[in-house]
Amino acid sequence: MRTKTVIAFFSVLAVVSSCSPIKKQEVKQSEPAETLAVDAPKPREGEPVTPIAAAVPANPAMVELGKKLFFDPRLSKSGFISCNSCHNLSMGGSDNLKSSIGHKWNKGPINSPTVLNSSMNLAQFWDGRAKDLKEQAAGPIANPGEMAFTHELAVGVLQSIPGYVDEFKNVFGSDQITIDQVTEAIAAFEETLVTPDSRFDKWLLGEDNAIAKDELEGYELFKSSGCTACHNGPALGGNSYQKMGVVEPYKATSPVEGRSAVTGKDADRFNFKVPTLRNVELTYPYFHDGEAATLAQAIDIMGQIQLGRKYTPEENAKMVAFMKTLTGKQPVFEIPVLPPSSDTTPAPEPFGK
Repeated sequence: MRTKTVIAFFSVLAVVSSCSPIKKQEVKQSEPAETLAVDAPKPREGEPVTPIAAAVPANPAMVELGKKLFFDPRLSKSGFISCNSCHNLSMGGSDNLKSSIGHKWNKGPINSPTVLNSSMNLAQFWDGRAKDLKEQAAGPIANPGEMAFTHELAVGVLQSIPGYVDEFKNVFGSDQITIDQVTEAIAAFEETLVTPDSRFDKWLLGEDNAIAKDELEGYELFKSSGCTACHNGPALGGNSYQKMGVVEPYKATSPVEGRSAVTGKDADRFNFKVPTLRNVELTYPYFHDGEAATLAQAIDIMGQIQLGRKYTPEENAKMVAFMKTLTGKQPVFEIPVLPPSSDTTPAPEPFGK
């Protein structure tokens, strides 16, 4: 089974590296609700969830540069791992593994969260150690267990590629590329990765027939159970840290201790950023350790350890049905043709065994 997982992982990487085009769609950046047209439908009042707005990029040239960097494996030591490897945009912005595989087959300690709608998070990573997307983008490049490069070497590779030098100069007005520019561009692209127009959003905007009876009953159960205390706002999560195991301790399968690794406070042990429920049917397995393989299993566990509640099979099925209405319009665009390496571009290190 591990062999099949690894083969699937590198099959995805091979597709990304080939840069073959797929259906094109305009990439947009989110804008505040108050800037929407006055004739736009108004969300239902009193709901703890708000619709996601389509994105409108402020700087399309920077977004395009960031898109290339997001898909470029040359930002890794092996020349084989890109941002898209762990945040695959054809798989809900995640990789569907319990924990991602990095440099030299290193298995990471934690589940890879989705990059979709991540601009709505109060911070990045499960423990919130990065304050924003720009800071988050710098982490994996230099992490020895992930892309295993250094910022200096990554910049050196980009600086050796004439196409990138020209594009960075066009966007930033300088011949010298910096890691700050690299992460700013990646963040600008990631800010466009929002998923509006889910069936639930259409219901929130007044389309009564957008969701079925059992899906609506699942939402009402979701609210009455108290789930919206943590899963609220446009992303249904991502805006608070909560303890994993309020009523009963969670039987963790990894040594990851959550927010305490950042704050140094024992009270923050097993506190994690609440994950978004947007597109949740696509981002299995669930939890920071990936131990819940299905939505039904995740609902049962959360009901037990967070709420002290046991859902019936019928209740569970309705909540699963509701959560599947949260899948929005996925980002679709042409995978960029990456600038070719020059004769002076450093050769990557073999991936290793």
